[in-house]
Amino acid sequence: MTLWDGSYPFYPGPSACFPFDTTRAVIVTIFLSILVTFIIILPGIPGRGRLFWFLRWVLGLFMGAVILTVQFTRDWETGWVQANTSYKSFSHVQVNVDIGLHIGLAGVNVTLRGNPVNQINETINYNEHFPWNFGADYDHSYSQGLEKGLPSPILYVAEKFSTQSPCAVHRQYRIAGHYMALTLWLAFCTWLFSILLFSMSILLYGGHMLLLTATLILFSLLFFSTMRSSLECPIQFGSVSMKTDYGESFWMTLVTGLLCLLLGLAIIILNFVQPEKLKLIFSLDKSSKEEAWDKSCLPAEPSCSAQDGFMVPLGELCQVTATQL
Repeated sequence: MTLWDGSYPFYPGPSACFPFDTTRAVIVTIFLSILVTFIIILPGIPGRGRLFWFLRWVLGLFMGAVILTVQFTRDWETGWVQANTSYKSFSHVQVNVDIGLHIGLAGVNVTLRGNPVNQINETINYNEHFPWNFGADYDHSYSQGLEKGLPSPILYVAEKFSTQSPCAVHRQYRIAGHYMALTLWLAFCTWLFSILLFSMSILLYGGHMLLLTATLILFSLLFFSTMRSSLECPIQFGSVSMKTDYGESFWMTLVTGLLCLLLGLAIIILNFVQPEKLKLIFSLDKSSKEEAWDKSCLPAEPSCSAQDGFMVPLGELCQVTATQL
């Protein structure tokens, strides 16, 4: 590397920030397309079952979309700090910046944004990702950042999560991310089973699968919370320090887990206490009435009109015959 204006050179132009997460956009688009399809066929659902049918699918698609999306998000734990800090290595130039940390299941993102964005004749707007998922080498990504000459605040934050850092948080976050991703994939599979069981009108077992889905989701959150509370890694910029807290993905997953828990419990309780109301919610009241009517006309039932003709007592039949003679 050569010197450039008294400091190490870093690559021209910051890493561009894409306006949105493409993976999340694809997942949301797929689930919205399914929802739009159901809205189109909604007028064909007869009677009062239309509202219950629509609510069931909206809640089901919401839970599935959240369970699938949070596995690819990078905001399970977030933190921001505004500080005056050096911008380049071996340079005393100070800049006023917002520094953001976004921790996901597969890696960490470090954001650097100037206040204002244009300072010292440069555009300060960076968003760098350092992965630790399977097949990725975090230390190698960090070394590439050093070779590029990334701004000092980004390298300082990224170094805290390297395997050589005294904080020793890399292993815990990496293992937690792997096990949480596996648990959430299992939760997504159990959610699919619950949708299939509800479609087949097997309501009790569908409620059990929802309870299993909720258990897997809440267990993954408990694992992440326990791991996070046991770690301490101060990130200091002069007199200010960065404080991290649970991000949007954590709270969305918690809401989804509690929703699955409440719905599963409600379905199981209604199945034993008020089964008719549960059938009404799942639009099974008509079929149950038709089955009851069909059973009432079986040959074994004396109430059927066809059976009444054959069940005339023999004595009465003889009396009628004698009168005719």
